[in-house]
Amino acid sequence: MDKLKEFVEGKKFSGFILVTIIINSIVLGLQTSSQVNASIGDVLSVIDTVCLVIFIIEMLLKMVVYRFFGYFRNPWNVFDFCIILLSILSGLAVLSSLRVLRVFRVFRSLKGLRGFKMASSLRPLQVIISAIGKSLPGISWAMLLMVIVYYIFSIIGVTIFGEAFDDWFGNIPKAMYTLFQVMTLESWSMGISRPVMDVFPAAWAYFVPFVLVSSFIMMNVIVGIVVNAISEVAEGKAKAEAKEEAKKSSKDKQELIKDEIAQVKAHLEKLENMLKN
Repeated sequence: MDKLKEFVEGKKFSGFILVTIIINSIVLGLQTSSQVNASIGDVLSVIDTVCLVIFIIEMLLKMVVYRFFGYFRNPWNVFDFCIILLSILSGLAVLSSLRVLRVFRVFRSLKGLRGFKMASSLRPLQVIISAIGKSLPGISWAMLLMVIVYYIFSIIGVTIFGEAFDDWFGNIPKAMYTLFQVMTLESWSMGISRPVMDVFPAAWAYFVPFVLVSSFIMMNVIVGIVVNAISEVAEGKAKAEAKEEAKKSSKDKQELIKDEIAQVKAHLEKLENMLKN
C-alpha cells in the first residue's frame, strides 16, 4: 500500500495525468469542428475514451490509497469525481436515441468541463482557486456595498435624468443597468455621459464620482481581498508541506535508527555465538 501511495503521489504519475489532461483538452476542442470530425472523428473518439478510462483508473487508485471516505475528504478529489461522473454521463449520450435517455443529451456539452481537471493537478491553480473561495465572504460584503452605491446613484439618476433619458434612467432597473455599463467603462463617455451632458451640462458631477467609486476604488478593494487571500492560502500550503517533509524526515531517521539497532543486535548475536564456541 505504501508503494502504491508513493506511485500515486509521485511526480511521474502526476506528470502523466497532466499530459493526459492536455491531450484530452485538445481532442475536445478538435471534436467541435465538423471538418475534423469528418476526417478523423473516429480516432478522436477513441483517444477521448482512452483519456476517460485513464481518469477513472486514477480515481480508483486514489480511492484504494486513501480509502473511500478518505478520498472524499479532499475537496479536489470531490471536484475530480464530479467531472468524471459528468464525463461518463456524457458518454451515455450515444444512447440518446432512446426516449428514456434523451435527457443525457445535455451532458454532451459538459464534456468540456473535463479541462478543469488541470486545476486539480496543478498546485498553483489550486492556490488561486482556494484563495478565490476563501475571499468570497469579503467580496460579498464589497458587492453589498457596491449595490448600495448603485441604488443611491440610480435614485439620483432617475430623479434628474429620467424624463429626458427614459431608455437609460426611466426607472431603477434601467438606471442600474446603465450604471453597470458605466462601471465597465464600455463607451460610457461618448455613449452615455456626453449625450446626457448635452442636455444637463453639470452631469459630469454625477458620472465622474460614480466612475471613481465603482471602477477604481471598489475594484481595487476586491483585488486587495483576493491578493490577501492568495498570500494566506500560499503560506498555509507552504507550512503544511513543511510539516509533511518534517514527518517524512523523522520517519526516515527512525527507520535508519531501527536498521542500525538491528545491525548491532546481529553483531552481538555473532559475538555470543563465537564466545560459546
